[in-house]
Amino acid sequence: MASHAFHAEDDGLACPEVGAWAETKHRLLALYDELFSTGMKNKWDQRVYIDLYAGSGYSRIRGTKTILKGSPIIALTVPSPFDKYIFCEENPDLLTALKARVKRIAPGVSVSFVSGRCDSEIERICAEIPQHSSNNKVLSLCLVDPFDFGIKFETLRRLSAVFVDFVVLLAIGMDANRNYDRYVDGNSTKIDEALGNTQWRERWKAVGVRRRDFRPFLADEFSKSMESLGYLRKPLDRMKLVRSDDKNLPLYYLALFSRSETAYKFWDDVLKYSTDQTAFWD
Repeated sequence: MASHAFHAEDDGLACPEVGAWAETKHRLLALYDELFSTGMKNKWDQRVYIDLYAGSGYSRIRGTKTILKGSPIIALTVPSPFDKYIFCEENPDLLTALKARVKRIAPGVSVSFVSGRCDSEIERICAEIPQHSSNNKVLSLCLVDPFDFGIKFETLRRLSAVFVDFVVLLAIGMDANRNYDRYVDGNSTKIDEALGNTQWRERWKAVGVRRRDFRPFLADEFSKSMESLGYLRKPLDRMKLVRSDDKNLPLYYLALFSRSETAYKFWDDVLKYSTDQTAFWD
């Protein structure tokens, strides 16, 4: 799929600004969405796509007129669409724009919109997932794409009660560096809530490594937390590190968490595509 496939025309609706690196993220998400939705089509009765930070469906690259299709629109337009979509967004203006775009671009799909912050509305989100049974096997793919490392691990724990794979953006690059002292000294509970524990501080101090290693340390800690929920723990080289376009600074990890090795085979294809610049769809 050529890069222009992720571009859209300005439709006059709400369109938040993002960094140029977002195009890399969208290309990777689009590839995984397609591999997952197609690969699981005949193995599960229903495939559900959940976006906890859905946004407006479009975004504009900062300083340009280039408009990108966001994760909801990408997921809606895969060749083998999911059977149901659940989009959560706390900003009313962005949610209104998303609803209008979904209605225009994919009018026939089954979509539930949840207004509010995903952490406070998690029970509503879970209630929208079709009931799994022996006659109706349901598998969900949940995208967790916050603006910073503001994930609440308890939200993921609640979702993990059903059959769900997670693609998580660990936005710990700039955040971990800028707020290092507050996090390590215990003046902020943000990391505690993201990892679901407070013991990480003792482990960090016991490691005795350099401050610049804080970012990969937190990514590994998050992987350990997901392992406690029954997900397969994977090393850092199975995560995609995305850097800024201007100064090449580490921004975030994009990581998959699944209980099945099959999902990681798809993920390995995504990583291969992103590292060797293979024109996967061209």
